[in-house]
Amino acid sequence: MNQFYKNLSIWLVIALVGLVLVNLFSPKDEPVNQISYNDFLDSVNSGKVSRITIRENVAEAKDLVGNRFQTVLPDNLDQVKPFLKEGIALRVEKKKEPHWLASIIGSWLPMIVLVGLGIYFMRQQQGGGGKGLMTFGKSRARLIEGEESKLTFADVAGIEEAREELGEIVDFLRDPGIFTRVGARIPKGVLLSGEPGTGKTLLARAIAGEAQVPFFSISGSDFVEMYVGVGASRVRDLFKEAKKKAPCIVFIDEIDAVGRQRGAGSGGGNDEREQTLNQLLVEMDGFEANAGVIIIAATNRPDILDPALKRPGRFDRQIIVPLPDVRGREKILKVHAAKVQLDSDVDMSIIAKGTPGFSGAELANMVNEAALMAARFEVGKISMALMEKAKDKVMMGAERTSMILTAKDKELTAYHEAGHALVARLLPGTDPVHKVTIIPRGRALGLTMQLPTDEKHSQSRSWLQNNLCILLGGRVAEEIVFGDITTGAGNDIERATAIARKMVCEWGMSEAIGPMNFAGPDEMGRSRQPYSGETAVRIDQAVIGLVTEARETATRLLNENRPIMEAMANALLEKETISGEDIERLMAAGQ
Repeated sequence: MNQFYKNLSIWLVIALVGLVLVNLFSPKDEPVNQISYNDFLDSVNSGKVSRITIRENVAEAKDLVGNRFQTVLPDNLDQVKPFLKEGIALRVEKKKEPHWLASIIGSWLPMIVLVGLGIYFMRQQQGGGGKGLMTFGKSRARLIEGEESKLTFADVAGIEEAREELGEIVDFLRDPGIFTRVGARIPKGVLLSGEPGTGKTLLARAIAGEAQVPFFSISGSDFVEMYVGVGASRVRDLFKEAKKKAPCIVFIDEIDAVGRQRGAGSGGGNDEREQTLNQLLVEMDGFEANAGVIIIAATNRPDILDPALKRPGRFDRQIIVPLPDVRGREKILKVHAAKVQLDSDVDMSIIAKGTPGFSGAELANMVNEAALMAARFEVGKISMALMEKAKDKVMMGAERTSMILTAKDKELTAYHEAGHALVARLLPGTDPVHKVTIIPRGRALGLTMQLPTDEKHSQSRSWLQNNLCILLGGRVAEEIVFGDITTGAGNDIERATAIARKMVCEWGMSEAIGPMNFAGPDEMGRSRQPYSGETAVRIDQAVIGLVTEARETATRLLNENRPIMEAMANALLEKETISGEDIERLMAAGQ
């Protein structure tokens, strides 16, 4: 609110200055009619003029009606004598010089206002607030210390290996003598890498809370500005402040914003970013010692970081923060569930098994969604049914209950999803079908959800080929039943093509191509593995072959088991959602 009033007062001052300028420079006199000297004399001689004012070489008069007119006096005539007539008041005025202060204000005020506005908007762009222009190069890191550091390792679950590796950092910050007595050197920097939402930032804050040391937090994008040299200045200022607070932790989130590999481009913002990176490299392992300052950085893309940044002496230790396994997910759920009201029927082990691939952030969001539903329905506590409903919402999207589908659309969607589910059930080694629905969720008109029974860390070729068949099962079902195809399988075809291309180009799973890697261009547009045009044709043929084979398999399976597919589609039209148990009953009845 204070900022609002401050901005309001500034705009009021600007408006006031504008009014003053308009008042100074706008004409205030009435309009004057310009006539020739002869016409002016005729008007005087006719007795229509009672008063004449002469200013330098201009004569001005007003007639009896009140109209004003003026003329330019000729240089070769006496300027006053023709107007010395009886009954006419003649007034001769000297040129009025403006006051020196008014002249200065009139000349310089517009420039002063423009410069002032420029400075103000520049400060606003830089997030200046009450800061001056000289703070552009100051660090924007937020300092957390003392009672603010309340997070500890007890608040971090599901990433025990990463937490144990960082325990040495905490021990060093608490008692450096344990390590220095035996000549050990604590890592200068730790790079945390992992998928979004796995808890990298949370882990860094927990280290500061455990060690009870000052914690500087900044994002990589806070260093880089449009002005060359500002980023490097901020890096210097950050380490200068950190040395004053040593021992301390400097945490740089999303370091890939400033630490990308150098040489990817030239000119413009790249020069500024590379200067910032160079200064960061110098500060981390330069001639000046940064004793007691430990750098922790987080990134989702360690592969694009500059090699000089990742070498020992800068980031001595690189720690992978993975997605949690089933035990880790259960621990994370229990940490977040401790903050909400749970019913006695909630079993976190079941929820953990049903959320493969969930990150810590997604699990926290799921618990929060269940709490919001409990508050909306006014039930007081979160039941198992609400947890399942929240899980479906996070995994598949919210139900679009307001979307009205025609009977034809519902029937087409039911057969489409039945095709996915039946192919998944018939092929060996696939993940069990958990739920099938024709209720629109997110962008999809229907969904088939599979949940793995075990944690998978790698996929076999047969498993990937079966998934190609499952993805194409919906399109094949439409073609078999209706003799036509729709755009509903667009996303399925896109995913199937991507899997097939990776099988050929990255994982060496094509007999025609062999165990070769033909990965596409990287993030910087550079080819990772150049190959000839003939090889490109062979790659395309191998990808088409995998997709075509999967389509033929799905067609054979659905034609052989069409009665079961019909039964599944009818069950979906009746109930809108069927479970894995319902599918097993339909399979048993149809065999």
